Amino acid sequence: MKFKNGQIISKQRFPSPNPAIELSVVTYQANGLHIKGLLAEPKGEDLYDGFLYLRGGIKNVGKVRPSRIVQFACEGFIVFAPFYRGNQGGDGNEDFAGEDRQDAFAAFTLLQEHARVKRVHIFGFSRGGVMALLTAIEFPQAVSIVTWGGVSDMFLTYVERKDLRRMMKRVIGGTPTKFPERYKYRTPLFQLEQLQAPVLIIHGKQDHNVSVEHSYRLEKRLKALNKKVDSWYFPDYTHYFPPAVNRKTVEDLGAWMKSHE
Repeated sequence: MKFKNGQIISKQRFPSPNPAIELSVVTYQANGLHIKGLLAEPKGEDLYDGFLYLRGGIKNVGKVRPSRIVQFACEGFIVFAPFYRGNQGGDGNEDFAGEDRQDAFAAFTLLQEHARVKRVHIFGFSRGGVMALLTAIEFPQAVSIVTWGGVSDMFLTYVERKDLRRMMKRVIGGTPTKFPERYKYRTPLFQLEQLQAPVLIIHGKQDHNVSVEHSYRLEKRLKALNKKVDSWYFPDYTHYFPPAVNRKTVEDLGAWMKSHE
C-alpha cells in the first residue's frame, strides 16, 4: 500500500499522565520513510488548534517527554511531536536539520489533515528552533511560531558548542569552513523573507546550551524584514526554566498562539 506524506500508518495507545488527554505513538509517512511520533489529543469530539512540537537535541539527547506533550495539550491543543528519523524504531538517520526536516514537514501535514484540528501552530525548543522556522517557511499557512531557547544559526552553534563539533562534523559532513553551504542550508536566517507567520521568541539570558545571541540574531533579522515578532527574554534563567515559571510560560505562550488569526 502506498502512503502519502503525513499519512498515519499505525497508531498505538500510550499511557497518559492525564486522564483527560489521550496519548498515542504514531507511525507516519515522511518522504518514503516510516517515522514515529507522539500524539496528544484531548478526549471528546471538540475541535482544537493543532500544535506541532519540534524537540531539540539529537538521538537520545532531548527525547520527546510525554509529560511535556500533555502539558501543552492541557492548554487546549492537539499536539504532535515527531521523534525524527532513526529514533525509537523509525526509519533512516537523523541529520540535525538536514533532510530530517521532512519529518517535521510531514508532521505538519498530519496535523492539518487531523479531523479535529482547525489550524496549526509550530513550536520549537532548542535545536527544534531551526526545525520550526524551516517548517513555517515551507508552510506559509502556519498560524504562529514559537521558538524557545531556539537555535537560529548553525554556524554559531558550531562556534559556541565545542562539545558538539565532532557530532556536527559527522552528521553534517564537515566543518562550516569547508562546507559553508551545508550549514547555510540548516540556517533559516537566510530564508526568512519567505516567512509569513508571527513569531514569538522565548529565551533565558543565562542559557549556555543555546546562547541568547541566537534569538537576538533572529529578532534583528525579522525586524529588518518587517516581520511580526514578539520576544520574551528572561534575565535569570538558563536553557531550562524553574517548574513554576515553566508552567506560567506554557500558559502564556498558549494564549499568545490563540490570539493570532
